[in-house]
Amino acid sequence: MRATKVLAAGVLVLALVTGCQSSPGASSTAPDTSDGHDEIGSNQPQLGSSDWQMHDSQVAGPMELAGYADHVSVRSGEPFRLFVTSSAGAYTVRAFRIGWYAGAGAKLIWTSPSVPGKAQPQPILTKDRMITAANWSPTLTVQTKGWPAGSYLLLLRATNGKEKYVPLVVRSDRARDAVLIVSGVNTDEAYNAWGSYSLYHGPRKSAAKRSLMVTFDRPYDLNGARGMLTDNVPLVQQAERSGVRLAYATSVDLQADPGLLKGAKAIVFGGHDEYWTLPARAAITRARDAGTNLAFMGANSVFWRVRYGPDAHGANRIMIGYKDAKLDPSHNAPDTTVHWRAAPYPDPENSLTGMLYECFPAKGAFTVLDPNFFLFTGTGAGAGSAYAGLIGDEADRAYPIAGTPANLQVVAHSPITCGPKHTISDASYYTVPSGAGVFTTGTIEWVRALQGPDPENNVGQPSVDFARQVTQNLFKALAEGPLGRKHPAVGNLPSLHNQASTSTGTGGRVGPSKGPVHP
Repeated sequence: MRATKVLAAGVLVLALVTGCQSSPGASSTAPDTSDGHDEIGSNQPQLGSSDWQMHDSQVAGPMELAGYADHVSVRSGEPFRLFVTSSAGAYTVRAFRIGWYAGAGAKLIWTSPSVPGKAQPQPILTKDRMITAANWSPTLTVQTKGWPAGSYLLLLRATNGKEKYVPLVVRSDRARDAVLIVSGVNTDEAYNAWGSYSLYHGPRKSAAKRSLMVTFDRPYDLNGARGMLTDNVPLVQQAERSGVRLAYATSVDLQADPGLLKGAKAIVFGGHDEYWTLPARAAITRARDAGTNLAFMGANSVFWRVRYGPDAHGANRIMIGYKDAKLDPSHNAPDTTVHWRAAPYPDPENSLTGMLYECFPAKGAFTVLDPNFFLFTGTGAGAGSAYAGLIGDEADRAYPIAGTPANLQVVAHSPITCGPKHTISDASYYTVPSGAGVFTTGTIEWVRALQGPDPENNVGQPSVDFARQVTQNLFKALAEGPLGRKHPAVGNLPSLHNQASTSTGTGGRVGPSKGPVHP
């Protein structure tokens, strides 16, 4: 009954949109990048603005001020609708494009007129324990003509000073000859506990009452963009600082528009990209095998298998994640929503990332094994150089098991703790016959360290400088084309005597791979 109510509410929203006025006024004019690539000189100080940053004291409550967009991404020139609830009075929306901008971090692209505040209905809880705000009415239609491709934060600000973010990607039309940055919206949504439900828990942190599916038709919790701010924004800022040609997309676009990947120099994933669909993984594997480099800038990548479903706002708006084959109606299929390494169709992540997810909570120093590795140029690192705090709070490890590339080159080999256990975190690199290279940092903390020192996690300036230099080296190398042509991987995993048993980790049993399944 509740699921039917969601659909009916969604139809009502679609009927109301014709009465929603667009807001074409812009506070800042941006060049029209019709080819979908970023052409902004984001290193120009006069273009940047620090006004995109939000102080904790300004964060509005869950229903005081919050909103979501009806698309996770749009092409430049395509409109999108905002669904906002505000008991805090009238508000404005400002669109900030994330970039380097001489350290300012973002540029103001557009500002709305004042929008009257309106309290929307309470969200709906479906029979699958999914919280949805698809019963909200649209409050604003935003035109994006002239908006350059990129990662955006829409900043809602009410008259009482309270604020909230709404993330959005203006995706590129194509990624040919560019380095494509993928925003991990699947993982952001999986952890999103707005309305007290996520794929991890329900009310009072009850795992037994967690959602079995989640929807993009609701705001994000806390400040509205916590995942993007920690695991994507610092990477985008460094990417734009590098000066290489960039393109932008989201996890959803990998399935919805796989042709976007054709001819890309590289595809880069942020600090935490845990949730993948079967078509997305197949598309990325094909791109690698056609010569496109890959970089996994975090850990725990490609760990959970999910699939999408439609709702009244369109396709791919619901992400299904039962996390248990017995609960999943599609319980014996290639897209059964379990670990990628688990039955019924195990295809462990190491065949793509090079390594396996090892553990949480991980802590330790990033310890260099091969100081001559090309990405470590200019860091001053030597064999055994240790960069405090760079391993955390999840980590990967290389294992000599089926699926691990035969030429896997471990370039950092770091003793760490994982709760009471002692284990290893690795950073790795491998190449494939197409010439493509695949680099994995093996730690979620890497991207977060790009922001600057973090005393709470023991990340000091030397660790920040090291991570930034390696990241700059990486983007410039990726943009030159297949890494393996200049830097073929030199396998060294056997010399490390890494154990084949995964008992030191917390990622669960690794099933015998049935190989990739192409949808």
